Amino acid sequence: MNHYKTLKVKQDGNVVTAFLIRSDGRNAINMQMVRDLSNLIDTVEEASDVAVLVLRGNADVFSCGIDLGDFPIERPRDIYGLQKWERMCRDMERMNKFTVAAIQGECTGGGLQLVLLCDARIAESRAVFRLDEVEKGFLPGMATFRLAKYVGLGRAKNLILTGRSIRAAEALDWGILDQVCEQASFEVTLQQTIQSLLPFHPVALEMARRLLAESYAASYDEFLGHYLAAQHRCIHSEAFRRLIEKAGGKKDSQ
Repeated sequence: MNHYKTLKVKQDGNVVTAFLIRSDGRNAINMQMVRDLSNLIDTVEEASDVAVLVLRGNADVFSCGIDLGDFPIERPRDIYGLQKWERMCRDMERMNKFTVAAIQGECTGGGLQLVLLCDARIAESRAVFRLDEVEKGFLPGMATFRLAKYVGLGRAKNLILTGRSIRAAEALDWGILDQVCEQASFEVTLQQTIQSLLPFHPVALEMARRLLAESYAASYDEFLGHYLAAQHRCIHSEAFRRLIEKAGGKKDSQ
């Protein structure tokens, strides 16, 4: 894996883990981190020996959100950097690998936006989640699009418009998280979560994600057409060929 300025990346078997790492320990998301994440996504997507990408922070902070230092007061402000951020988020959301967010401690703003992109989301019980952008005077990116799909419109309004914090237990109850555990069992729970995602079938994963993303926007008839096209790709994949070969072998042995 490449060397990154804002990420510490390691590979263990078919799992790549990327730790968000900034020198102040708060892991604020700046443009360098956006570039590093974009590069990592491209690298992992092309790696045939990788099935899972895990995102982590440190023991106390996943991420404190956007680095406002990227908006110096003396410069005209534009949304170019925010466009690059959203492009990276969409690329992560559409990756041909499973993605896991593993959260310890604070997870604010852009940090929570990263969590919403991932297929599986676990946290320590002491983790705290917050979208505080509206309270500060701007918007929490496309969390305005994604969050309600997890928690419903009422809860999304409550979290985004008030900027209040919720603890891991409440985030689990709302559907933002899949699992919550104590600090002592965090690493074991993470490994169990990773194993639960395997075996890895990239075509089926890509098609299922795409259909789920479309499920709120398409009519039944439109969705049916999209589903049949996606299923056509799946049943012509190598994974499905191996599946029916195995099934045929079992039938012959009976």
